Amino acid sequence: MNRIKGLLALHGIVLPRLRGLPAKPPALCDWSGAPLPPALADRVAREWARLRATQRDVVALRAERRRLLAGPEAAADPLLQKVQRLLALRGIGEVSAWLYTTEFFGWRAFRNRREVASLAGLTPTTRASGDVEREQGISKAGNVLIRSLAIELAWSWVRRQPASALARWYRARFAAGGSRQRRIGIVAVARKLLIALWRYLETGVLPEGAVLKA
Repeated sequence: MNRIKGLLALHGIVLPRLRGLPAKPPALCDWSGAPLPPALADRVAREWARLRATQRDVVALRAERRRLLAGPEAAADPLLQKVQRLLALRGIGEVSAWLYTTEFFGWRAFRNRREVASLAGLTPTTRASGDVEREQGISKAGNVLIRSLAIELAWSWVRRQPASALARWYRARFAAGGSRQRRIGIVAVARKLLIALWRYLETGVLPEGAVLKA
């Protein structure tokens, strides 16, 4: 979509807001009202076809996921059960639940919270020299996809689980600070939330103050 918009912007065209995605690009003219050059029109048509194919694949994948979760095999599959339990929490969507399970919680066992944070690259790194200790941020040595998802999910958790202990802790310590302070705080929330979700899947105990979807 960005490539299509970029190609059209070279000719002063703003892509209209479309409801759905038609089979072919809408009829477009450049800034002077002239039709698009043939080479540009062909390239936009090729990008449009790729975009439609990708969106069809995404729709099919979502339908297959939902079929698996609603089918009888979900009751006997530990992986699907973890997805269902994560989906039951407010603030966690379908994509997040599937990625967390298949990329993180579903393929190995963790012995403690340090292992959970380490695999996601969310452990703090401290540089010590004599009597001086300096915090250098998170290690970023783990799963990049999970780390990005954990931070994104932390923002969602703070908004959609305002009564939870984690959201209240974040507001009390970081909400009144500047943007940099809030970003530091949300990384801390991401680490704590990842550990809380691991405990929730292992023991069934909800994160403190969290609520389930209706």
